[in-house]
Parts: sequence; C-alpha cells; structure tokens
Amino acid sequence: MLSPLRPARSAFYSTIKCTGFSMEQCNSLSSLSPFELRKLIRAADPRIKTTTGLAYGFQQANVLVLPSALSKDFEEFCGKNTAPLPLLYVSKSGEMSCTPLAQHADIRTDISQYCVYEKGKLLKTVSNLNDYTSPLKDMVCFYLGCSFGFEGKLKEAGVPVRNVEQKKNVSMYRTSVPCVPAGVFQCLLVVTMRPVPAQMLDIVVEVTHLNPLAHGAPVHIGDPALLGIQDLSRPEYGDAVEQQPGDVPVFWACGVTSIEAVLTSKPALAFTHSPGCMFVTDLPDSSSCPSSSSSSPLDPNLTPLSFKLSQNPLFYSLASKRALHKIRQLENIIGEDPGERGISAIFLPDELLLSCLALSHSSSVLITTGFPTHYMHNPPDETDGPPGAIAMANMLLSLGKQVTMVTDRRGLQLNQDIITEAVSSGVLVAPVPLVTFEDNGPDSALNFLCHNGDVNKPRYDHLVAIERSGRAADGNYYNMRGVNIKHLLDPIDNLFIAAKDIPGIRTTGIGDGGNELGMGKLRERVKNYMPKGELIACDVPADYAITCGVSNWGGYAVCCGLFLLQSCPSHQRYLKKGLGLKHKQCKENGLNQWSSGLPSVEKEETFLSTLMHFGVRSGKTGNLAMEVDGLTFHPTHSDLITRLLQVTHST
Repeated sequence: MLSPLRPARSAFYSTIKCTGFSMEQCNSLSSLSPFELRKLIRAADPRIKTTTGLAYGFQQANVLVLPSALSKDFEEFCGKNTAPLPLLYVSKSGEMSCTPLAQHADIRTDISQYCVYEKGKLLKTVSNLNDYTSPLKDMVCFYLGCSFGFEGKLKEAGVPVRNVEQKKNVSMYRTSVPCVPAGVFQCLLVVTMRPVPAQMLDIVVEVTHLNPLAHGAPVHIGDPALLGIQDLSRPEYGDAVEQQPGDVPVFWACGVTSIEAVLTSKPALAFTHSPGCMFVTDLPDSSSCPSSSSSSPLDPNLTPLSFKLSQNPLFYSLASKRALHKIRQLENIIGEDPGERGISAIFLPDELLLSCLALSHSSSVLITTGFPTHYMHNPPDETDGPPGAIAMANMLLSLGKQVTMVTDRRGLQLNQDIITEAVSSGVLVAPVPLVTFEDNGPDSALNFLCHNGDVNKPRYDHLVAIERSGRAADGNYYNMRGVNIKHLLDPIDNLFIAAKDIPGIRTTGIGDGGNELGMGKLRERVKNYMPKGELIACDVPADYAITCGVSNWGGYAVCCGLFLLQSCPSHQRYLKKGLGLKHKQCKENGLNQWSSGLPSVEKEETFLSTLMHFGVRSGKTGNLAMEVDGLTFHPTHSDLITRLLQVTHST
C-alpha cells in the first residue's frame, strides 16, 4: 500500500490516512502526460494518492509555501543545502501559477494531498488549498526537485526501482546530519532510500548524478547507522521498502528536509505537499533549471564512480573519473622499482585509491613508522618511513584532521626531536602528539584504540603504518636479510590486529618488501615471489596494502591522492552530504592551505637532512648520506616527487 506519510513514528502524522492503487491502475496512469495527471489530481481522482511511478521522463517537485517575510531566509537555506533543496522555481508573493515549470497549473489544486502547519504543528491534511486563497496572497511558493524525477531514467537503464515494484511510497528517514543553517531555518537532513543491486551501483550513481535537479548522486551508500538511522523498517515518512538479496541501501538527499525546516522554524502558517504526493512539472528529467543562467552539460570527467571501502560497517565512497585516473597515475609512478626488488609481483591495483578515500572520510588518524634494520648502529632506524609519515601527517593536518603518531619506547625521544625540528624547519605545519604502546594484557590494544575500551567510541578511525617492521608468522620481525630484530620493536602490530574487530577503524599499510606492517594482506604473494619471503613475510594484514618501489613514495602519493580528492567536486559533495558551501567557493578558500600540505622537493630534502643530523641511515647501504634505500635523493627521489606533483596539478 502506498502511504504519503508513515504515521507510526510521529504524533504529527497520526491523522493521515492513505489508499493504494492497483498495478493495473498504475499502468494506465503512468502513460499520462504531466498536464493530464494534473487535471486528474485537480479533479481529486481517487486513483492518485502518490506520484511515485508516474510521469516518467519529467521532473517532479516538492512544494513549500511560506509567509513572504520568510522567503529570503529560506531561499538562502536552499542555497546552502543544494542536495536536499534544489530550487526549481520561487514564486512571486501571491503567485498561484508557475509558468516556467508547468502550463495552466494552480498550486492550490494540483497536488493530491497537502499538509497544513501552524507554528510548526501539523494541523491537518487537505486535498486542496482553495480555502486558503486569502493568506496565500502574502505567501511565496518554493518548488524543489524530487528524486521521483530520476526514477524513469533508472528504469530505462534496467535498474529495479524497488518501491515501485512493491507498489509503495519511497522510504524517507530523518538523519542525524545537520543542514547548514540560514536565518530562522535549521534542521536535520532527510534522505530517501532505495535498495540497489550491488553490481548496478555505478549505473545508479551516474544516472542520478546527471539529474542534479532531482537531488543528483547519492549522499550515502551503505550502513544506515552511519547517518544516524537505526531501523530501516521504520521510516519517518513513506513506506518501508524491502531489500532483495544482493541489494545495497542507497540514500539520496530528500526535499522533505523542507518539512523538517517547518517543524523547527515554526512559522505561523505553512503548507507543504504530503511526502510522496508531488507536484508534477512539464520539465523533462534531463533539463536544467529554468531559472539558471547556465545550461552547460555536466563534465563527463566529473561523473562519479562508487568504491566499496568496508564491509563492517558496509560503506562505499564516490570519486570522479578524473580523480580516479590521476590517482591511478600516481600509483603507477610509485610502483616503479629502481632498486629491483621485484615489488610488482605483490602489487594490488587501486589500494592507493581505496586508502585515500578512507582517509578522506576519517577525522582522527594514527600513524606509525620505524624499521630498525641497522641493529648494529644507534639509532638503528632507516631513512625510509619517517619522511613519508611526516608528509602524510602534514597533509592530514592541512585538511583539518587530528593526527597522532605512535612509536617504540626506545625511539621516543629521537622521534620527538625529529618532529620538533620538522615544525621548526617548516616541513610540518604543527606539532603532532607522539605516544607509545605497551602490551600489558589482552585488552591493552582495545583500551589504547577506544575510550574506556568501548568499540563504539574509537579514538582513531584510521591507522596507517609506513615502512614499519611487521610481525612474521613465527612472531618475530625480520629485515630483508632475514635478521630477527624483534628486540628493538614494541608490539604496535597488536593495534592493527585489534582494529579488525572495531567497526569504526580502517587500516593502511605501506611497504616495499612485504615484511612491513600491513603487508599481511599480501603474505601469500610475498612468500611466493619475494626473497626470503617464507621467513620475512608480515603476517598482520591491513585493509589497504600500498606497495611501492620505496615506502616514502607511498606516503607522498597518499598526500597527492588526498589533495586530488579534496579538489574533486563529486567526492566533496558525497563527503559533505551535499550540504554547505558550493565546491567552487570551498576550492577558492582552501586551495592554498591544501597545497601547503603537499610534499615538495625542498621540504623532503630538508627533512632528509634532519634525519642525517640525528644519525638515521639509508636502509640498504647503511650510509649516513642523502639517500633512501641506497638511492640518492638527487636525482631519484627528487625527480619522483616532481612527477607526482605534476600529475596532481595537471588539468
């Protein structure tokens, strides 16, 4: 049964009743033009309760009617929250028609069910607003895009539209995500949910991206709890739509957000459509906004694609084809192997991309490095790892994220001195807290990672290990020569092992030999293809395993990948749920700050000099020189950094 509003969860809607219609009736109605449908609605045709499945090929509109005095505030509110509130048309005060959207329309009669609000309370639902003609003369009508406008294109693409299949209204949920306030208006975002077969996600993302007037691409794909939705079977509005095996819940911003704005702002009088009972326009579903000065087509390079980042919780992210292409270029560059280690044999594609996407969604990152391969020297550490770790810390700080570093107790003072010098020399934008980890019992790692050991309250949402010695299957730690260096290492691996059972934490490992923390994801390849692989292979996996010719290069590539995602409108829209400043404004305000977070030849040369000053040696040769893994900074490392930056800044 199709229900405009679901009455069970809110007293506001307890008076609303609904009646469905048969599939035969739906089929006959679906062939009608928008004009014909509006005529039937105006005549109170009992077959039409909601407009889902109707007027395929045309935009539909959410409608909100407010006192004229509030119109500027709400128009600003729409401008700051474009995904849920895409403006199709704003009427003049007292204007009952909307000629740019529909010929011969009358907002008083052309919606099948209206909601009447007084001071934020639902007073009643009515089939027309004729009795309110007098107050409407001093009110403004907002027509906002609706996701029903893309359902026709989904059907054409062969995507099952489950709510239509099940003869139900679409499911609508109030999230815990706050919209950006404007004037008297502030509220939580409302979303629609449509179950989509996992293999069709990219089709769905592209089809809906191409219709920004119907809310555009999804704002979330995966676990509803990440939006603050606890039970999909209990939507605030509409009907619960059943998922089929293999379906993934996909969420779009919803124009019913405007009703939430009415509930919180409490205007003296307001009218809205009843959710699911939309105003059917004459605008084709591929058209641009009639009030827009630009009708240029969307850049196909900005079309987003979906990427699965985790299973528990189920979570996908989006990035544009352009960003994907560039990050894959970065991955190819860092996969070069001038040291001839044979690293290509253990390479997994797109691990850089997945790690960067997950880091982009993170808020608090824990980084570790340290491979004491020179056990005969003091300090025993090498120059591969710390530069990449500091570069990533700097980029993450520039993006406004919290960063902490964890190190071995034996190297605490050395690493603190190195961080202090990095800040002093301008390599690092701000000091990074440095901590150590001790294994004092079975819950040590859990208590370290989570507040009070509560898996629902993690301190960090991403752990990154770069050129960090990793535990082998026998419990020891080996350098590439097969020498056991366990006595020089604290069990930081335990943090990565514990993180596997904490749903809110993702992990990344970066390495160049297979014996680094996180490379357990590739252990079979390492055992089969790397020298001494059976002995040295790390047994502790990370969610994402980035392999590269030199581990530092992986750190630099992560920085560049994060910059590209920060500059990607498709990703930023998804990251921000379509809320906030327009991307162009964000880019203008933040470009210099993000650029300062990138590595540079000058910064990396300065930092390598700092490591030499503290007695840190090249990994392969043991030389106290301007080299990493036996490769001199100039030209090998400096040229590679330059090439990474060229890809990052190319148009």
